[in-house]
Amino acid sequence: MDQEVLRVEGLRKVFGSGAQAIEALKGIDLSVRSGELAALLGPSGSGKSTLLLSIALIELPSSGRVVIEGKEVFKDGRVHTDVRRLRRERIGFIFQQHNLIPFANARDNIALALTLNGAATAAARRRADELLEYLEIAHRARALPAEMSGGEQQRIAIGRALANSPPIIFADEPTASLDTERGHRVMELLRRIARERRSAVITVTHDQRMIEGFDTVCHLVDGRLQSA
Repeated sequence: MDQEVLRVEGLRKVFGSGAQAIEALKGIDLSVRSGELAALLGPSGSGKSTLLLSIALIELPSSGRVVIEGKEVFKDGRVHTDVRRLRRERIGFIFQQHNLIPFANARDNIALALTLNGAATAAARRRADELLEYLEIAHRARALPAEMSGGEQQRIAIGRALANSPPIIFADEPTASLDTERGHRVMELLRRIARERRSAVITVTHDQRMIEGFDTVCHLVDGRLQSA
């Protein structure tokens, strides 16, 4: 059986204080294993993106516990890890907006994730070429983001998230800006990544149609997580 790579216990996130306080996350418990494809479903404003940002310690939770690969990285307001290194090495993020560097081509957009992690330029470009081949978009290696379709840009964003072979990949509404056909292709690619690369892939979406074949489906309702 694959190993548990992520455990979240009693995670809470409160914005503001006093009478103005808003509790966005209300005691979230979540466990994901390597090779597992999990979906977080819920309407806009239900706390889906806040949950991903809190687990990745981009938004620090108010309380609770986060364990990644058996190591406690956060507990009740205290961080127990080098957050920047954690996000560089152990977590890949795929955003709704692709956030590609507009003046860098596809290969260099992926390679940058490796050079920021200390890889030599030549090695980073070789790895980028491998990922472009894996993602079936090698023919666009020299294209700038403005020269690519939305689906192609999203594949480059996925390649960037895969660059450092992270055990956890978060995808925040990765199909929201795509039409239905391209959206299904992206979701199929995420399924393939989970199966072949044994990453735990946690995908946020509001679209029930996009989660065929997912191992786990959870619904976030008013800051509380409910299994399907």
